[in-house]
Amino acid sequence: SCLQTSLSIWGWGSLGVVLFLVTFGPFAIFYFAFYILCFVGGGFVVTLLFGKSNSEKYLEQCEHSFLPCTSVGIPKCIEEMKREARPIKIDRRLTGANIIDEPLQQVIQFSLRDYVQYWYYTLSDDESFLLEIRQALQYALVQFSARSKETDWQPYFTTRLVDDFGTHLRVFRKAQQRIAEKGDQMKDQAEELVDTFFEVEVEMEKEVCRDLVCTSPKDEEGLSILSSEVLLYILLPPGDFQNKIMRYFVREILSRGILLPLINQLSDPDYINQYVIWMIRDSNCNYEAFMNIIKLSDNIGELEAVKDKASEELQYLRSLDTAGDDINTIKNQINSLLYVIKVCDSRIQRLQSGKEIDTVKLAANFGKLCTVPLDHILVDNVALQFFMDYMQQTGGQAHLFFWMTVEGYRVTAQQQLEVLQSRQKDGKHQTNQTKGLLRAAAFGVYEQYLSEKASPRVNIDDNLVAKLAETLNHEDPTPEIFDDIQRKVYELMLRDERFYPSFKQNVLYVRMLAELDMLKDPSFRGSDDGEGGELFIYDLSNVPSDETVQLHAYISDTGVCNDHGKTYALYAITVHRRNPNSEETWKTYRRYSDFHDFHMRITEQFENLANILKLPGKKTFNNMDREFLEKRKKDLNAYLQLLLNPEMMKASPALAHYVYDFLENKAYSKGKGDFARKMDTFVNPLRNSMRNVSNAVKSLPDSLAEGMTKMSDNMGKMSERLGQDIKQSFFKVPPLIQKTYSDPDHCRVAAPIDDNVDDNIPLRVMLLLMDEVFDLKERNQWLRRNIKNLLQQLIRATYGDTINRKIVDHVDWMTSPEQVADAVKRFRDAFWPNGILAETVPRRDKAIRMRTRVAGKTKLLEVMPDELKHIIGAETTRKGILRVFEMFQHAQLNKRMVYVFLERFLETLFPQNKFHELFNKLHSRSKQMQRYKQRLHSTQAPSLQK
Repeated sequence: SCLQTSLSIWGWGSLGVVLFLVTFGPFAIFYFAFYILCFVGGGFVVTLLFGKSNSEKYLEQCEHSFLPCTSVGIPKCIEEMKREARPIKIDRRLTGANIIDEPLQQVIQFSLRDYVQYWYYTLSDDESFLLEIRQALQYALVQFSARSKETDWQPYFTTRLVDDFGTHLRVFRKAQQRIAEKGDQMKDQAEELVDTFFEVEVEMEKEVCRDLVCTSPKDEEGLSILSSEVLLYILLPPGDFQNKIMRYFVREILSRGILLPLINQLSDPDYINQYVIWMIRDSNCNYEAFMNIIKLSDNIGELEAVKDKASEELQYLRSLDTAGDDINTIKNQINSLLYVIKVCDSRIQRLQSGKEIDTVKLAANFGKLCTVPLDHILVDNVALQFFMDYMQQTGGQAHLFFWMTVEGYRVTAQQQLEVLQSRQKDGKHQTNQTKGLLRAAAFGVYEQYLSEKASPRVNIDDNLVAKLAETLNHEDPTPEIFDDIQRKVYELMLRDERFYPSFKQNVLYVRMLAELDMLKDPSFRGSDDGEGGELFIYDLSNVPSDETVQLHAYISDTGVCNDHGKTYALYAITVHRRNPNSEETWKTYRRYSDFHDFHMRITEQFENLANILKLPGKKTFNNMDREFLEKRKKDLNAYLQLLLNPEMMKASPALAHYVYDFLENKAYSKGKGDFARKMDTFVNPLRNSMRNVSNAVKSLPDSLAEGMTKMSDNMGKMSERLGQDIKQSFFKVPPLIQKTYSDPDHCRVAAPIDDNVDDNIPLRVMLLLMDEVFDLKERNQWLRRNIKNLLQQLIRATYGDTINRKIVDHVDWMTSPEQVADAVKRFRDAFWPNGILAETVPRRDKAIRMRTRVAGKTKLLEVMPDELKHIIGAETTRKGILRVFEMFQHAQLNKRMVYVFLERFLETLFPQNKFHELFNKLHSRSKQMQRYKQRLHSTQAPSLQK
């Protein structure tokens, strides 16, 4: 039965399948399976959705049942965040001047764009944070502007800035002196110089040393961040300053984005050199100044850079294919380049071999020296100071001081008598008073130098002294009363072996020649390896003064040159010099201005020539016309032939030196500039009194000084003012003292120079800078006082009594809105040219930087006026200028100076915030400072024990 049942089930099932397949087809089975799968899936989805809905309701019930209620603030905060952000209104006024506010707003915008926005927008699109930072910056700038307007900037620019620069230069000079004393014991001179500099700074400043911030990038960064944060503390509202996120952002922008890049740029020696060249870009480089720099250079890198550039130019010129007149031009250029390369090679070999020599020391023991007559020495400021030093060393200063005092007495007496005569013509009678003052002055000279009480006493013929005493007792004094004794004193100084003859054999005489630029630089001539050599010293024996030497010259050609936009005529002079055993021919080139300067020089020295020699006159318009140039060439040739006439040379033997110097194949060195020519109308009447009266009056006793001061009251208004200035400045110092060593080696220059100088702003600045640049305080004080009086007269003649007012007005102009706006625009254009952040400028190639150094030194030497050399000496001027240039070639030292200026700026702007104490604490961590304290303690310990 079971079997039948199973068979029936399979039968009916099979029948159903057959009928299904017959009815719906063989694919119907797949449709059926799909329908079943869809039914099952649909049921699963419905169940899942139903369960999720019930679960959410259950969880919500659990939260309300077991968790505490949320606070009211959170929903409100969320609601505020969902709302649309309201725009923040910012007042764009910063300083009250639209011309300043506009570029400042651009600087703020560019700073936020390039230092914040580029990364902030990757985190959020919310503008409120950026607007808050901008508002904080603007608030700080408003406070800064308000402080600036309340600050008196005149002391900062006229006193503190100059004092700090002078102190920096003094420290550098002292460091150089210590390096020179150590000799060749140093391995790295630049590094040793920096260490020595900061060692001297500690000794001078006593409390601070800035070596860490100048030599350690980490410490410099820390100082920058700390300074920025202190500024933000002062300038920002307390609420904004307490917001650390905002404070850190603004601090980083100020320190890393602005302050540090600016300090690094200002401290870069290459940037300073380029700036120097740009400042004096109008002056043309002189070939002679360039060669002097090459011969004086002690930097092998500079010499190799110049040599490589000259070799490159030489290869280019040799590759040119030229013909005709260009060949001679190119040959001349090639010869010049070959000479430059030869000088560079010789200098490099000498530096590498350690055979550097001192011109003064070598000349003192070798070579023929030029003889400078005593009468020239006594009237030349530069030469007189060396002779004065020598006379003080030998104990003969009384003779020299007497000679100078008599010169002063004579000139002053002549002036007073002339004033007396003019007043008598006007009906004013002061004869007895003036004669009494002259008698007192004459007696003062007698008592100080010739009487038995005089110390030191001038040893002269007793008969002459007795005759003078009798004249003083019975006759009215005259300007010529001391002339006989003065001539005897002059003869004594000239003939006595202790004085002038021995002076010519002393090293001071050689130094005098160097200052007068009468020693040529030592150059070796011999084998290529630099072995051996010969010293060339300027010797007047080379001048063709002998009758057997014939000198002929004529202008062979004329041309028009265009140099840096300036057009001028150039005359080619062919010179023949014939000796008994040789004959030389060369060409030299001169401008009309050179002829004019030469003519002015020789007519000043030889007054009789003024009526004989007539130089062709100047012409303002059409002076480049060919016909005019030919006519002038003819006239100048006639001038030369008359000048070279043997009878002319025989009548003035000393003229040969000037003629030969003018015709020598070298760049002509003008004796006076245009400004000096114009000032001659003022200086000439006062030159003798300023050089002789002023410097002699200071050697008179106090009683005589008072009489001379009273005497000046009888002069006219102008003479009275000039005389009082001269005398008051000299009566306050001892007479003709020796070199002063009272100037401490380790002190700042901020102390006043003296009472009447400190009130005169330009005189104080000029005298302080000349003291430090040219080291005048180490020189004879007579020279320094002479320079001070010359500067006083020049400033008064130029500006009068309103000079201080003009200085204050100029400072006000420098801090005016227009100038501040211009400075902000320059800052903006430097950091964001055309509105785009400037890329980091790649460091220039070493050779280019070295050539820039050479160009900068050449420009500085070229721009120095010849009048300065005539006042303080050529060698002193050259060394002073090169010392200043060398000071700027060390980035660490430049940073020190920038930080000093910045510190003084902040102390001036915020006098109540104790910046001085803050910086002292920061710099007291210096290792140099700690070593100095240890040395100081070790030196004081023995004395304390005693």
